[in-house]
Amino acid sequence: MMAAALEKEMRGDLITRGGPLCPGCGAALALTYALNALGEDTVLLTTPGCVCMNTLTFDMQTLVKVPQLFTLFENAAAPATGVKRGLDQKGIERNVLCFMGDGATVDLGLGGVTGVAERGDPVIYVCYDNEAYQNTGNQRSGSTPYGAFSMTTPTGRNADGKRRFRKDMPRIVASSGAAYVATASIAYLNDYVRKIRRAEEVTRNDEGMAYIHIQSPCPTGWRFPSSDTIKLARLAVQSGIWQLYEIYGGEFKRNLVPREKVPVSEYLGLQRRFSHLTEEQVETIQRHVEESWSE
Repeated sequence: MMAAALEKEMRGDLITRGGPLCPGCGAALALTYALNALGEDTVLLTTPGCVCMNTLTFDMQTLVKVPQLFTLFENAAAPATGVKRGLDQKGIERNVLCFMGDGATVDLGLGGVTGVAERGDPVIYVCYDNEAYQNTGNQRSGSTPYGAFSMTTPTGRNADGKRRFRKDMPRIVASSGAAYVATASIAYLNDYVRKIRRAEEVTRNDEGMAYIHIQSPCPTGWRFPSSDTIKLARLAVQSGIWQLYEIYGGEFKRNLVPREKVPVSEYLGLQRRFSHLTEEQVETIQRHVEESWSE
């Protein structure tokens, strides 16, 4: 689906211009295409984070053109159940879209997210993963990758970035009973929009929760030029660090397999949060990627 054809798939223009999100923000692109693909018959829920705090203006107005609820950090998904059931009681058919960051998804709100999956609530949940608590200044989350610098995983004489690999959140949600689980990338928007539409179909058919985990490069926290956001997202996929797949009906399907993966060093080398890595650490990451593809 080329750019012109992709635009024809949009059902509206539901975000106003001039918002305060950082230049090159991957989450801004992810939200724009999710909302525009679903259309105005959507209720949006956000939690304190980059998107929530930057779609709310100082005079308490929202920059999105659909109803928006601002939830607490730790209960991100739970209010969506109430919204959906309230709409059902009134006989109103709407998409209920949770659009939350990795901190509110893989850490503080983990119980709520898996609870929605286990209950089978027909809610669309998109995690925009910028791989740290970026809104509060780049503290590590459970989704921060191995070796990355953050304000709570510093580098120096006795520290070398995060020493653990990230949680595999999509598989956690899948194992909790979600009807549809997918990963996505802002470098492959046609794939992302298709998955948003699939999520809408699954929830409208009352099959259960639909969960999409999209990598959202952050120029500020990852320390790369804002003009390289899409390039970096594409390299994440081409190197195999970020896999594109979906799980539906118990079947796992890869959506893109690079013909020849580029070395992870090409992806890591564009980000100053990885500038301290030794050759041994880069090799550790490369092995981890190769092992993850053999699972």
